[in-house]
Amino acid sequence: MAENINYKHLHYFWVVAKEGSIAKAATKLHITPQTISGQLSMLEDRLNQPLFDRIGRGLQLTETGRLVLRYADEIFELGRELSDVLRGAPQFGASEFIVSAASAIPKTIVYKIVKPALNLSEEINLVCKEGPIDAILADLAVHEVDMVLTDTPLSSAFSIKAYNHFLGESGLSFFAAPDLAKRLSGGFPECLNRTPMLLPTKQYAIRQLFDRWINDIDLFPMVKGQYDDSALMKSFGQAGFGVFFMPTVIEHEVCEQFQVEVIGRTDEIKQRFYAVSSERKVTHPAVAAICDKARDIIFK
Repeated sequence: MAENINYKHLHYFWVVAKEGSIAKAATKLHITPQTISGQLSMLEDRLNQPLFDRIGRGLQLTETGRLVLRYADEIFELGRELSDVLRGAPQFGASEFIVSAASAIPKTIVYKIVKPALNLSEEINLVCKEGPIDAILADLAVHEVDMVLTDTPLSSAFSIKAYNHFLGESGLSFFAAPDLAKRLSGGFPECLNRTPMLLPTKQYAIRQLFDRWINDIDLFPMVKGQYDDSALMKSFGQAGFGVFFMPTVIEHEVCEQFQVEVIGRTDEIKQRFYAVSSERKVTHPAVAAICDKARDIIFK
């Protein structure tokens, strides 16, 4: 294997391998196919081995090509990690910090978790997004966000390289509009039996835990609504359409903002919260502040 590989040539090879053709790579890189072909040939000459087999109009990696691709993946992944670290380093002007939160996480929780990052410096420019967990983890995989907030830890089901940082957990409080609360009979949790309820959709871990809990204690609430967005669920709850639950850690804020009453609490179900980042050991100062403060203050 030759020494002193030209990394520009290696990058062209990497994009061609990922895109599957020279034409697609040329479009992505905004250069001509002829330029890419020439650079690939120079790389193959330097390595003294072919990287692709030309099959018709298509390309197929050779054994050497697959080996080089594995190394190229690691090289350019390190380059992206370096960019992430530098993005968190002190610099002149505002430093952009991009956070995506799973839609089911209450906005008050997101605020409490993210606030410590803003206290680091007035120069931090916060960008907050939300969406389904699959979509926001995909953004993390391509380094379009710095951190994902979720109550569902990253697992092998998600084929991305990222790491969970446990922030804390909270039991659940159950809420109802005053008129609905007056109509409930019996103590908690028996009062949930045959009672209209508003729940997160089944894609969320907390909904699965709730379903197991009511099954274990033989309760049969009437599901009146299922929501991807926690704020929308609370609004329907405020209007009296059903009982809903939120983490106990924000119980006071929910009662005050939505004029609802607490009808009961349980620690038998706990909602866990995670920050997911591309770093195993957190070096981004904003992510580090979030992890430290959440564990020490919010979920103490």
